Amino acid sequence: MAQQERAIRTRRAVLDAAAAVFAERGYAAATVAEILSRAKVTKGAMYFHFDSKASLARGVLAAQAGIEHHVPRELKLQEWVDAGMTLAVRLPREPLLLAGVRLSADLQGSDVFGSVWPAWTQRTADFIEEAKRRGEVLPHVVPETTAHLFLGAWIGVQFVSQAVAGWADLERRMADLFEHVLPAIATPAVLVRLDTASDRGSRVIAEAEAEAEAGAGAGAGSKAVSLTAVAGDG
Repeated sequence: MAQQERAIRTRRAVLDAAAAVFAERGYAAATVAEILSRAKVTKGAMYFHFDSKASLARGVLAAQAGIEHHVPRELKLQEWVDAGMTLAVRLPREPLLLAGVRLSADLQGSDVFGSVWPAWTQRTADFIEEAKRRGEVLPHVVPETTAHLFLGAWIGVQFVSQAVAGWADLERRMADLFEHVLPAIATPAVLVRLDTASDRGSRVIAEAEAEAEAGAGAGAGSKAVSLTAVAGDG
């Protein structure tokens, strides 16, 4: 068991280090030597989990695609907004997310290690499809088409925010994007109920963290043995 736990920690350390280097330098300029140095592991330990730089990139993308942070809501469209707004808060702060964005935008490397864009598109389509099933979305809306258009707009928003403001205005830009897209797809009765304020992501994250702390306290009091991660495993 101890050996297995060490292997898990080593793999995580390598992924975190790789994500940081990829986020800072991009795929081409990143070196295995720098990743090893940051991870503080041996080459043999790294190659036990990842046999190449391309394998590391694929591992980072797989881990990034698995990160979720949303709280179930009465309105599925609000849940979608919350997922997007929390991403806007977390993206500048978390190398794993930044690395996913930078690697996915690397057109030369897409044939080598892939992209998270298809997974993000499908995730968006799933949100809108479920919202439509619940009657929150206008009948003419095609979820897959909206998802593709939204992803393209989102990519542009985050790159512009990075270029002109160093991410400082990403939450506002994301709120603007939702405020322009939602009137085209949401029913009027639902639209007026949606919270798309620029601080929505921060409030949702604070809510989730408070619930996690409350749950951890209750679990400690009752000697519970299970833990729940709220904001990803980074």
